[in-house]
Amino acid sequence: MTRPTSEFRFYEELNDFLPVECRRRTISVELDRGRSVKDAIESAGVPHPEVDLILVDGESVGFDHVLRGGERVAVYPEFERLDIAPLVHLRPAPLRDPRFVLDTHLGKLARHLRLAGFDALWDKDYADEEVVRISLVEKRIILTRDIGLLKRGAVERGYFVRSTDAEIQLGEVVRSLQLERLLRPFSRCRECNVELSEAPKAAVLDRIPEQVREHYQRFKLCSACGRVYWEGTHYTRLKQMLARAVPSL
Repeated sequence: MTRPTSEFRFYEELNDFLPVECRRRTISVELDRGRSVKDAIESAGVPHPEVDLILVDGESVGFDHVLRGGERVAVYPEFERLDIAPLVHLRPAPLRDPRFVLDTHLGKLARHLRLAGFDALWDKDYADEEVVRISLVEKRIILTRDIGLLKRGAVERGYFVRSTDAEIQLGEVVRSLQLERLLRPFSRCRECNVELSEAPKAAVLDRIPEQVREHYQRFKLCSACGRVYWEGTHYTRLKQMLARAVPSL
């Protein structure tokens, strides 16, 4: 017997997850008996944390809505500038103070985010289960290039990073999550993720090279690892990198 199908149309950046031949057009998705719309969406390749609105035959529904076959399903990403208050939002409310946990493949992006002032947890030994646990317990947004990780049922907040270049990734995350007003460059340790504090020169003399003592007066200190930061040539290079990644900075 032929399985029932429903017609799906995915909008805007959700098309990034579809095969090229399925993008920006109506496609048929086969249904198992009593299949939820969430399962059908993920079978097409789109992870549920990227979805904010589903319309089935014009009616707003939740992820648990059961499809029987013959329905027309429209799937939308987050509406950033459109008031859809009467409809069923499927993404959690945005976090006032967005914090992140990144999978093991995004260590360089984690350091770039910290450089921009964001709280970004990362460890090369994080298993997927640990990433999800941290996200739920600490209300952190998962950043990943693993679509399978975002499809885990427990995941509430997540974003699939499209680019493979860390500098471009930084700009992508800032734009996609509308973080421009929250940027606080050079306020956090790139290695430890701890906020930096101003340090008097006398307190760091034994930690800085002699030529730095002669030419710089302002310093910041990481209380976790003891690293000292100052506005030298490395600072200039990093500032230029931030300006390329986030032109609005």
